[in-house]
Amino acid sequence: MDVILQNELVIIVGRLLLAVLLCGLIGIEREVNQHPAGFRTHLLVGVGSCLMMILSLFGFESVIDHENIQFDPARIPSYVISGIGFLGAGTILVKDSTVRGLTTAASIWVVAGLGLIIGAGLYEVAIITTVIILVILILLNRFESQFLQGRRRATIEVILSRESFVKVIQCINQHSGKIKVISTDLENKNEIKIKFELRGKKELDIIKELYLIEGIQNFTKL
Repeated sequence: MDVILQNELVIIVGRLLLAVLLCGLIGIEREVNQHPAGFRTHLLVGVGSCLMMILSLFGFESVIDHENIQFDPARIPSYVISGIGFLGAGTILVKDSTVRGLTTAASIWVVAGLGLIIGAGLYEVAIITTVIILVILILLNRFESQFLQGRRRATIEVILSRESFVKVIQCINQHSGKIKVISTDLENKNEIKIKFELRGKKELDIIKELYLIEGIQNFTKL
């Protein structure tokens, strides 16, 4: 093996190891917080993307100088970027009006890009990007849970009997809920429907209390 090939091998191995380190850091954060795609998934995506970029840059050197051969080094990475969407979509879970896994899907997509730029040799950009991603996933997650979610509003609809009407109203008022609509079923006049709005993360607290009230037939988060 001549000097040129040895130098290329050192470069390739170094880029793969850097992809393992940086993508692994992001995967650890996902794994610790028990998200659908964790440490190994992010490692495989990052290293695989880095490998595809290395293939694009070094894999066709033996034929690139031949006449009548045109090669676009961006072709393989473009397929990686578009194809990673299928893997990311598998981490998204939808239940009723709740969507989970969007952040993990986005992190998989970003890790794929991280692997590509490491494979291209943009080491400084890769390290800075990793720091930014970790800040977004760790620090901004705490900021979001403490400040932003406290300003969000949730609408809940409760179907109850007339006997439990007073207790339900008291429960809503106790949690600072804002009643929007109170309606009665014309066919079943004993059934009352209340739609109210809550601000912040109080849905679970009020749902637990509603469970204990007799006469609650159904409640739904809208």
